Amino acid sequence: QVQLVESGGGLVQAGGSLRLSCAASGRAFYTVAWFRQAPEKERDIVAAITVSGGNTYYADSVKGRFTISRDNAKNTVYLQMNSLKSADTAVYYCAARPYYGLTIRRSAYAYWGQGTQVTVSS
Repeated sequence: QVQLVESGGGLVQAGGSLRLSCAASGRAFYTVAWFRQAPEKERDIVAAITVSGGNTYYADSVKGRFTISRDNAKNTVYLQMNSLKSADTAVYYCAARPYYGLTIRRSAYAYWGQGTQVTVSS
């Protein structure tokens, strides 16, 4: 059974940091992404990383503040979030696809975690 489990969310003050983790099990995953969804808004991509880690994507709103990385030996992908802002408040979802190639299309990701809440207080 395919499973993605996120952890690391929580409440943090503006300017603080959090590190999200996404642990995958059940099969091999290639491209992995983090999406986020704020109340009454669309689920948008935040960052993505290919299997080798050599190719990454960041949304403009998080460039320079967030870093996506992966440890394939542990089947885990991380999202280091620094200089957090109230606008970063959302449920963060890990998503994966069993194919090579970086894509930002939500529909391209077949597997999703349950989400973890990140709340940034101002």
